[in-house]
Amino acid sequence: MTWLLTWTTYGTRLPGDARGFVSGLRTDDGEVVVHNVSGTPVDADVPLLRRYAESVLTQSPVWFTAEQATTVAEQFRETAAYRNWRLLALAVMSNHVHLVVEVSDNVSASKLQTDFKAYTTRRLNGAFAPHSKQKWWTERGSTRVLRKPGAVDAAIAYVLNQQSPLVIWQASGAG
Repeated sequence: MTWLLTWTTYGTRLPGDARGFVSGLRTDDGEVVVHNVSGTPVDADVPLLRRYAESVLTQSPVWFTAEQATTVAEQFRETAAYRNWRLLALAVMSNHVHLVVEVSDNVSASKLQTDFKAYTTRRLNGAFAPHSKQKWWTERGSTRVLRKPGAVDAAIAYVLNQQSPLVIWQASGAG
């Protein structure tokens, strides 16, 4: 099974953001809805929600430097190799990451995200924030399984064609 994973750095894409966001919103009748269906509009520009999200941040937002992005990319490749996952492509931008990764069917999306984030957090803390409990990532992210013909190649192309990447990488023979 192949996945496209995306998540942001801590504090850089908050619920209520004018650029769009995927987070639960309450309808007039109190039901929580999340608008995250591929190809459909996401929620955007809810200033009160954005201000609340900013008020509960426990540290400053994280914007990667080029050196940090290189460390992130290296650790993603190491994590995939250690777990025997096939990392096909990755992109690290200043405030988010994208990965295309092939794994056995018994590996869940949450396991992928948890492991990539945990190993990379340890590496970043060791290199850039020793003796701290720095938060580098948002809690969740997007996990899309790539089942349709051509979906893997399209995801790889999407990852490799990011605007202003700090690091992009593709496995040899992928795509």
